[in-house]
Amino acid sequence: MRGDLVRKLAARCLSTGLAVLAFVVLALTDATGWGLALAVAAVVASAVEQRVRPGADLVAETTLIAAAVLVGYWRRLDDGVDLALVATALVLLGLVLLVGPLRTAGNLEMRTGNLPVRTWTPLVADQLGTALLGLLAVVALAAALTVPAVVPLVASLLVGAGVGAVALDLARRRFRPAAGGGAVGRALRRHQPEFVLYFSAPPGSEYQVTMWLPYLERIGRPFLVMLREPEFLAPIAAATDVPVVYCPTLRAMDEALVPSLRAAFYVNHGAKNSHCIRFTQLTHVQLHHGDSDKAPSANPVSGIFDRIFVAGPAAIDRYARAGVQIPADKFVVVGRPQVESIQVRQEPARGLAHPTVLYTPTWTGHHADADYCSLPVAEQLLRRLLERGATVILRAHPYTTQNPASARQLGRLTELLTADRARTGRQHVFGSAARELSLTECVNSSDALVSDVSGVISDYLYSGKPYAVTDMGGEGDRFVERFPLAGSGYVLRRDMSNVDEVLTDLLDTDPLAEARWATRRRYLGDFPAESYADAFLSAARRELTSAPDTAAERSPQLSPLA
Repeated sequence: MRGDLVRKLAARCLSTGLAVLAFVVLALTDATGWGLALAVAAVVASAVEQRVRPGADLVAETTLIAAAVLVGYWRRLDDGVDLALVATALVLLGLVLLVGPLRTAGNLEMRTGNLPVRTWTPLVADQLGTALLGLLAVVALAAALTVPAVVPLVASLLVGAGVGAVALDLARRRFRPAAGGGAVGRALRRHQPEFVLYFSAPPGSEYQVTMWLPYLERIGRPFLVMLREPEFLAPIAAATDVPVVYCPTLRAMDEALVPSLRAAFYVNHGAKNSHCIRFTQLTHVQLHHGDSDKAPSANPVSGIFDRIFVAGPAAIDRYARAGVQIPADKFVVVGRPQVESIQVRQEPARGLAHPTVLYTPTWTGHHADADYCSLPVAEQLLRRLLERGATVILRAHPYTTQNPASARQLGRLTELLTADRARTGRQHVFGSAARELSLTECVNSSDALVSDVSGVISDYLYSGKPYAVTDMGGEGDRFVERFPLAGSGYVLRRDMSNVDEVLTDLLDTDPLAEARWATRRRYLGDFPAESYADAFLSAARRELTSAPDTAAERSPQLSPLA
């Protein structure tokens, strides 16, 4: 998260600084060529800032750039007042003032994927800032080449016409909405979805949805995916054929939650889940996006859902252990369907000469008490693994690089594995190559796991293969009490003082091989391997069958806009 903040601040300083510098050089010096070059650089920096900060307000920067370019243009022409240049200035001023509000208005419109609905206006509105920056670059180039001022005027009028069309359509949508609801609502009513997968999360979290999509599709009932953040629309729509709808406001949700819906599924405890929970005619089911002994897996907020699908009895015990009182009839044990493709090793493999070890460090978390990340001490661990002839699959958490310190630590591990691969020929997997593999592929390719406290351990448990867990809090004997899943694994101390002992147990002797099978049943349910996912599918269909009658009227909306 801190790394993300640093990138945003750097982008902001660069775009603003270059815009000011370009204006100063063109307004106060005779270095017109250098000033125009700085203006183009400011345009590029502003475009970069738009990518780093999608909601950035660039009015000040674009105003300065436009003023600087027009001053430079006037000096290049050097023939007094040019009416075409004056008209260009007025058009640019209007665009600078309109682009921001129109983008904001466009972001309040629904967008869709995999639905036969034209939603060109919000898409175009979202690109108006880029269009304005492109226009400023064209005007700067025209000034540098001393092109007649009528050329940038024509370009400005063309962009202005597009902006005007967007403004008129957005105004029509706001003040004269279509009778009987919008096009998205009409298309969804034709689709007749029976349930919705509702999703709101920080950037980079789309894996929480994509891990569930194949199983929701296997339920065999029509459904839709509702998103509350626009950046997820493209990747999630590409991962499925079902309708995906981005709903920026509560009003948009009212349109998308059509009467045929009977249930809503959730994959996290996002704050915006409450926006959908208010629809009391739906059965609300929490699926989670993993099963682990982390504190968030026993979140008291789970109590707001009608049903909580859990992988095994251990998840129910986890809530009780955390002091979270939830009625027993809310819990439904469904297993963890994502593990069905994991290959199970029935007999322990001991004394492997060249094992493949999967290492999955987690991220630092939002708060210190949820920081289970082992990257600060991982270099010693990897060196010991390499000394034992292990091939390493290093698969870091997607959020790792958001923390600068974690990014540097991960970089050192990557350098270490790169050097060892060059020296020994062992085909370590890391970086983008590791992210291209699914977790199931990583599990099936490995002989053992080293992980921080995370949901990866529960998934790995299904394989029957050994695992080690890092105790990054230095809790000693209390560690297994807090994180019972570690009791069937081998616990690595924070200072790595027992690393050799743990690796011997993990890769050579594996004394806990039998104990893991009992733990596996408690954490992942006792379902036949050949039909493991059927437990979830049957439970989901049962909820749809027993859901309340959807003829009831919707609950009043909380507010007109989110």
